[in-house]
Amino acid sequence: MLSLHLVSDRDLADLRRFELDNRAFFESRINARPAAFYADGGIEAAIAAAQREAAADTGYQFLMRDEAGALVGRINLIQVKRKHYHSCELGYRIAADENGKGYAKEAVKQVLDKAFGELRLLRLEAKAHAGNAGSIKVLERNGFSQFGRSTRSFELNGQWLDMLHFECHAPGR
Repeated sequence: MLSLHLVSDRDLADLRRFELDNRAFFESRINARPAAFYADGGIEAAIAAAQREAAADTGYQFLMRDEAGALVGRINLIQVKRKHYHSCELGYRIAADENGKGYAKEAVKQVLDKAFGELRLLRLEAKAHAGNAGSIKVLERNGFSQFGRSTRSFELNGQWLDMLHFECHAPGR
């Protein structure tokens, strides 16, 4: 059983290990974090920023833990817009060694429940580059539908990629 919880100060050591151990893997698939993130105090600053965003209702960063309590991934609701939209953008990352175990699918399911339940959001958006079959499958299996494609809109390691844009609406909306 996968559990999600908002990132907190008690997660510092696990989060540092997770980010450093998976840095090369993540950077081969998504834009690199700034070098300052990995410098002394960088992850602490990121945790503090995440806590401020949650308190301000502008973003929510959750950590995924497996049954044994090991940190296996992160899932975020960012750019929360309330007035007129009641929406946000979804993003997630799974540790290199934990891919293919169903964690992303389960985490997206759980975060949709939180977003449409306690957070009272009405619409979530997500993006995946066109060659990321795993993420596309996770999104579609959780009720997201593609509403657009932007061509040559994302540069990764010197290569321009197309991005697919997805949305999911609260039940009954």
